[in-house]
Amino acid sequence: MVGKLTHLLYRSLTRIFIGKARISLLRKRGVKIGDDCMIFNADFSTEPYLISLGNHVAVSNGVRFITHDGAVWIYRDELPDLDVFGKIVIGNNTVVGMNAIILPNTVIGDNCIVAAGAIVKGRFDDNSLIMGNPAKKIMDTKLQKQMYLMSPSKFDLKKLNDRQKRKVLMERFGLK
Repeated sequence: MVGKLTHLLYRSLTRIFIGKARISLLRKRGVKIGDDCMIFNADFSTEPYLISLGNHVAVSNGVRFITHDGAVWIYRDELPDLDVFGKIVIGNNTVVGMNAIILPNTVIGDNCIVAAGAIVKGRFDDNSLIMGNPAKKIMDTKLQKQMYLMSPSKFDLKKLNDRQKRKVLMERFGLK
């Protein structure tokens, strides 16, 4: 029992410290990051100082922020000094799902959800659920919230430890 508690405490503290260290390093590289953000292993491009994240933003693993357009390569012989860059701005209380790609000159509003794997370019209003390739607003996040609340896959497990959570999920999905 003590070993499991120690492991859980170690895992939680490691996640907190690594997350804070990652945010500190990104800020030193020039990324503007608001308060209460959670950033997993993501790529912040070669011009991180062109990226701005609001407060309470979550960035999942594999997300790529791209602040330049490498396709200018095909014009390199004709226009040897041509480069194209753009800012990326993510609003407050927004989640960017796993493996999403955020392209230059993109502005995502407050209270948005960017789905896993989305390829995002352009302007997206507050409260947008954004998905696809190319990404589009699919619905308002207020409607998405209602769908979550009505979902048969909804669980209230945040207060359970890993063992308790596993037991509930194994039983629910018939995986004994």
